[in-house]
Amino acid sequence: MRRHALFLLAAVLLAGATARDALDLWVARTDLPALTIDTGTEVVARDGTLLRAFTVADGRWRLDPGPVDPLFLDLLIGYEDRRFRDHPGVDPLALLRAAWQAAWSGRIVSGGSTLTMQVARLLEDSGTGRVAGKLRQMRVALALERRLSKDQILGLYLRLAPYGGNLEGIRAASLAYLGKEPRRLTPAEAALLVALPQSPETRRPDRHPDAARAARARVLARMVEGGVIGADRATAALSEAVPTARRPFPALSPHLAERQRRDHPGAARIATTIDPRLQRGLEALAARTAAGGASRVSLAIVVADHRTGEILASVGSPDWTDDRRAGFVDMTRATRSPGSTLKPFVYALAFDEGLAHPETLIEDRPTAFGTYAPQNFDRTFRGTIPVRQALQLSLNIPVVSLTEALGPARLIATLRRAGADPVVPGGQPGLAVALGGVGVTLEELVQGYAALARLGAPVRLSAEPGQAGPLDQRLFGAEAAWLTADILAGLPPPPNAPANRLAYKTGTSYGHRDAWAIGFDGGHVAGVWLGRADGASVPGAFGGDLAAPILFETFARLKPALDPLPPPPPTTLILPNARLPLPLQRFRPRGAVFAAAPDGPEIAFPPDGAEVETAEHLALKVRGGTPPFTWLANGAPLVLADRSRETALTAPGEGYLSLSVIDGKGRSATSTVTLRP
Repeated sequence: MRRHALFLLAAVLLAGATARDALDLWVARTDLPALTIDTGTEVVARDGTLLRAFTVADGRWRLDPGPVDPLFLDLLIGYEDRRFRDHPGVDPLALLRAAWQAAWSGRIVSGGSTLTMQVARLLEDSGTGRVAGKLRQMRVALALERRLSKDQILGLYLRLAPYGGNLEGIRAASLAYLGKEPRRLTPAEAALLVALPQSPETRRPDRHPDAARAARARVLARMVEGGVIGADRATAALSEAVPTARRPFPALSPHLAERQRRDHPGAARIATTIDPRLQRGLEALAARTAAGGASRVSLAIVVADHRTGEILASVGSPDWTDDRRAGFVDMTRATRSPGSTLKPFVYALAFDEGLAHPETLIEDRPTAFGTYAPQNFDRTFRGTIPVRQALQLSLNIPVVSLTEALGPARLIATLRRAGADPVVPGGQPGLAVALGGVGVTLEELVQGYAALARLGAPVRLSAEPGQAGPLDQRLFGAEAAWLTADILAGLPPPPNAPANRLAYKTGTSYGHRDAWAIGFDGGHVAGVWLGRADGASVPGAFGGDLAAPILFETFARLKPALDPLPPPPPTTLILPNARLPLPLQRFRPRGAVFAAAPDGPEIAFPPDGAEVETAEHLALKVRGGTPPFTWLANGAPLVLADRSRETALTAPGEGYLSLSVIDGKGRSATSTVTLRP
């Protein structure tokens, strides 16, 4: 008898072991679905908050869950699968309970599915009520538990759980229904988000708020029974309103976000340097401005920290969904005529070349430059005025005279050194480039003004972390840049604007197609553009009237007080007209400055185009001309009224150096050299 009992026990153990081995083999041979879940690309601000999210390929909102409130996880596990941390993927006790409840009531009361089985169903979209489907879910669940950790399985659920419509996952649901990230949820919010995936279409709060409220109450009641939350917290949660509308997903800086996604295909998360508070404020400013203007007028704003080159805000249009304004067009990148906004660069180059000084007198009279006879905007002339006043009044004749002396190609080359890609009609620049006869973008203009703010040192602007930074070649000397900025800072602010010392310039393109205002202080640079995206005229649109007030309000939203502009470089020539060197007291047109004369001055050393090794002193030699001689380096007078033909200056260090010599009769010669270590 004992022998038979031992034999029977051995047979049972063998059968159990055989069944276990068979189960192991059955689970091991399971073909698992793909476990890599696509999530939509996210473009985030400098503080990590969401600027804009994108759907996955099939149009569903499915996002990486990110941090999730621990209360939600406690409610989810407590309500759906209390033994989630302990079972191997299938919970026999839950299955027995479901079977007993179904037999007792004559209907299915609970399904007995674990969270792992729900993940298996979501991965394969298998049925819930069919026996074959349930067995498949159990098999996949057992296999998942062998392949993944519990937290990884929970992460799949947080990505895939359905929440109605095209919403999948906890984060998409929290943003759409609650308008917030799921990292911090109230008990009412957490309970609602636990309840919805059980029947996502019939419990959608935006369509069936009563059903959603009842489902939330059932979750709270069971969690009180299970001791997950206290009765007081549950009672307070029941009084909290259920959301009744679906909110739009964040879409701050939509044009820039779209561009970043296009430039980084396949990236799940793209960081930017955008300041979300500033971006939100400027988008509201643009929308308010557009609402009070013509129906087809668009607007764009760019703000950057010129000390680092980081773009802090980029508004491509007042409303990217407004087809009337062609809001889908990013006007920060559209090529337009800059009007008078390039004039400061002409003056800075003239100061750098020793052609003029802010107190130099210049003529504003009817002048023909060959067949080109420009007019001032108001068709009046001021006669003889200081250069400072000519720039502040944005007069055309003086700046064209300076452009002729410099050569228009010099202005185009300067813009390219600033990082712009100017579009020159016909390929050959003419004198009209100084008045806006060239195509540039708002971003490029702001980048050029950043170089002015940095005393001639250009910087690459970028909204990508680590991509902004200094560019190699200076545009002009620090002294010339400071003198130009000082003139621009003397412009009166627009009516009702703060009387801040903002260095700025406005511009209006031909035919009133574009209105501009670009400005900077000691830390930041900003630009505003108004016009129609299709290039049509906007009658009455002037940069000073429309764009300048928005520029000043942009800085007001940026910070409470402006950063001071830098002090003048030590070698800056700050003198009244009467005390300037004679050649700088009055501007002489190109024919006078560069007239060939047998006895005119010529720089003998260093010759034009030479590369010179740097030493402690740089020797200078002039032949011809009439003493005394005035020497300028990068526009700054260094040697005044020297009767000697040989002199020396302290070498300014390696890099580009523009030398000019002016003799006693006002004749001049120039030499551009490169100093090498």
